Amino acid sequence: MKTIITGGCGFLGRLLAARLVARGDIVTLFDLSMPPEGLGGLEADVNIVLGDIADPKLVQGCVQGANAVVHLASMVSAGSEADFDAAMRVNIDGGRTVLEAARAEGPMTKVLFTSSLAIFGSAAMPARVDMMTRPVPQNTYGMTKAVMELIINDMSRKGLIDGRIARLPTIIVRPGKPNAAASSFASGVIREPLMGDVCRLPVPRDMALMVGGYRACAEGLIALLDAPQDSFVDDRVVNLPNLTVTVADMMDATKRVAARHNISLGAVIDAPDTGVQAIVGSWPTAMDSTRAEALGCPKSVDLETVIEEFIADYIS
Repeated sequence: MKTIITGGCGFLGRLLAARLVARGDIVTLFDLSMPPEGLGGLEADVNIVLGDIADPKLVQGCVQGANAVVHLASMVSAGSEADFDAAMRVNIDGGRTVLEAARAEGPMTKVLFTSSLAIFGSAAMPARVDMMTRPVPQNTYGMTKAVMELIINDMSRKGLIDGRIARLPTIIVRPGKPNAAASSFASGVIREPLMGDVCRLPVPRDMALMVGGYRACAEGLIALLDAPQDSFVDDRVVNLPNLTVTVADMMDATKRVAARHNISLGAVIDAPDTGVQAIVGSWPTAMDSTRAEALGCPKSVDLETVIEEFIADYIS
């Protein structure tokens, strides 16, 4: 199978690419630029196209001949909130460019889009959402994801593409440095201490949030990519499995795992940020994932296992 991954040079893109290459897929990564550290040796196994996601000619040329497109490319939450026009251009105009390129390849072309828990919000939102909870996003990032969900559902209904939509929890533990995502602290509160660095925590320690391990996320995305078309019928959205934890839970689990590995932890310093708190605080703390599990997406494991996986993959 020939698969295109937009935003493919990012963390999730590289995880997916490595797994798809290992099973024999021909993979092309499309992204704005290469990360300074490179792709960890993946360069030899994939094709790489660099450019603007909203460039129709470039995107169509990249997608030509593909059986599947995994659309990860997006401005993240805090960046989208800070620049509405840029978010519309990248997340909506760029998203439509990708969908039109896939449409040109024929109705059997799979498009797997990563949406987010950020589509939910409002004072009336329950803490636990299900497939029928109404999206009322309270941030620009979530709005663009909700719009893309509707477009993909309708294009699939019309038989223009074979769309699949994965709603992600906050994925942990991401390696590297903090980024512009409002949820960046969810990885940072684990990653920085384990690396001996200081984490500046923008939210209260008793704040609850919904998370998922990166290994389970990658395997879940592949399960949705491989699922039969008739698994989705008139609703293309699937909530990925998730865990509800507090920041304090994450810190405590990190301490326990660090003790097992004789790792001296860096400090966590409270540094309240009302902007981050407003965005993250508008999100639900749990999603029903019954449908995802029925389609073969693995359940999220406990926090300590997720942290052990991070140490094995990125520290050891």
